[in-house]
Amino acid sequence: MLKIVNLCKNFNINTNNEIVLFNNFNLNVEKNKCTTIIGSNGCGKTTLLNIIGGSASIDSGKIILKGKDISKLKEEKRANYIGRVHQNPSMGVSPSLTIIENMALADRKDTQFTLKKLVKKEDIDKHIALLKNLNLGLENKLDTKVKFLSGGQKQALSLLMATMKYPDLLLLDEHTAALDPKTSKLIMTKTRELIKKHSITTIMISHNIKDAIEYSDRIIMLDSGKIILDKASTDITEKELIEIYLTKLEHIVA
Repeated sequence: MLKIVNLCKNFNINTNNEIVLFNNFNLNVEKNKCTTIIGSNGCGKTTLLNIIGGSASIDSGKIILKGKDISKLKEEKRANYIGRVHQNPSMGVSPSLTIIENMALADRKDTQFTLKKLVKKEDIDKHIALLKNLNLGLENKLDTKVKFLSGGQKQALSLLMATMKYPDLLLLDEHTAALDPKTSKLIMTKTRELIKKHSITTIMISHNIKDAIEYSDRIIMLDSGKIILDKASTDITEKELIEIYLTKLEHIVA
């Protein structure tokens, strides 16, 4: 489904601060599966998602999605195939627009339109039905500007917008990290419902070991741009993952 082939990515090239993050990095992501990437800060998790999504360039290698090389596609072109939900709930929505305008924006992202003619009356019932599935009452606040919503409501809306066109690939970049535990649980439940219902191939970054095991099919641990663990979530326990984390942290501190 997604193949990363011989990826190389360096920072501060030809300086004393040069960092070789990915050196001939390879990864295959299975179709219709949720793969969670974990690892300590600076291991390359978010950079990898940025590279896949197109907001970060590569030095060499290939990003192949459904057999098509998208390595040179700009981010806005990749958005036709790739959905993304960010850690910051406000990054996946347009705060100054209303809920219904945001829904229309996501629905028409691959077409030309003007803000004046953004919302189509014939699409409103469809958008209301999608909002009802969130069970947050957002279908009763269609004309409310998104900036007035809570963080959890924004993130739920962002998740819905990222999946409503059934992308080939969904990228979740610590999308519950900024939420309280109760809201985080709600968003993770809605995430699982959406990706299972629509069979969306997903890559999720998380620091929550429990969520990694409970909500994904496969767990990959990165360290300095290298895969040091790759297991089915059913083949590893929360305790084992924590022990690996602690061992790695002790090594870093030492």
